[in-house]
Amino acid sequence: MIQREAVYDGFTKSGERLTCSACGYEYATEAEVPFKSNKTEPVIFTEADRSVRIEVFDEGEAQQLCRLCANYIVNPFTQFCAIQKKEVQATDSCDRFEEALEDNVSEELLP
Repeated sequence: MIQREAVYDGFTKSGERLTCSACGYEYATEAEVPFKSNKTEPVIFTEADRSVRIEVFDEGEAQQLCRLCANYIVNPFTQFCAIQKKEVQATDSCDRFEEALEDNVSEELLP
């Protein structure tokens, strides 16, 4: 096994020292380490093996979900509607929907 030790110039990291954990021999670069090989992992699955992407909502159907509303409030304990003053789920919808600004909706929540 190889042991990595940080080399500092004052309080700034200037590099790494690579040594053999068994004998203590110091290698100048990672390319010189004889027992470290760059084996590529076997490819088991290809794009042809992936399932077809499932669309849960029809086009336009998911445009009034609570998670996209300006009044949707999320914290670690609950999801809350500021208009109805009650707990809601991200996939709920209502007729008092107000579209949230792009900055307020995180990218991971968008469909």
